[in-house]
Amino acid sequence: MIFVPTPLDGAYVVELKRHEDDRGFFARSFCREEFKALGLNPEVVQCNVSFNPQRGTLRGLHFQVAPHGEAKLVRCTQGAIWDLIVDLRAGSAGRMKWYGVELSAESRRAIYVPEGFAHGFQTLTDDAEVLYMMAESFHAESARGVRWDDPAFAIKWPIANPTMSERDRDFPLFTA
Repeated sequence: MIFVPTPLDGAYVVELKRHEDDRGFFARSFCREEFKALGLNPEVVQCNVSFNPQRGTLRGLHFQVAPHGEAKLVRCTQGAIWDLIVDLRAGSAGRMKWYGVELSAESRRAIYVPEGFAHGFQTLTDDAEVLYMMAESFHAESARGVRWDDPAFAIKWPIANPTMSERDRDFPLFTA
């Protein structure tokens, strides 16, 4: 695996290191030891899939608070998405800054999202499927979200007027 640092400390785009021959390629998509060596949370306690039939669907911005903060590795396994993270960590130099990256089945890259970050994505194609490898189980009492269009973040989403759930649309503005 190739870990490419993002501008937000502790978050990485994870690219496959391909070993190719006439059959195609082989690549490791997760390795506990490589994650540990970088100081990243290597736990995988739950895997989730999100299927989104319509281009422009927006999910997020979601996170869990302590004691159930969650790190995640997110990969698009069908179609393409624009994946976004927001640093919400108190005292972080990147606090309230965001980073977006296109993930697709074709690129096969993923993003590692540390604890303390909000996460969301918008589908760039119809029939986009997303796989999440979670370092913490879902805990409803710790689940939170912030507004996708919060002026404090000034996120530039790729598709206007997204399709989204009422819950996600009604998340509160971020309070520092």
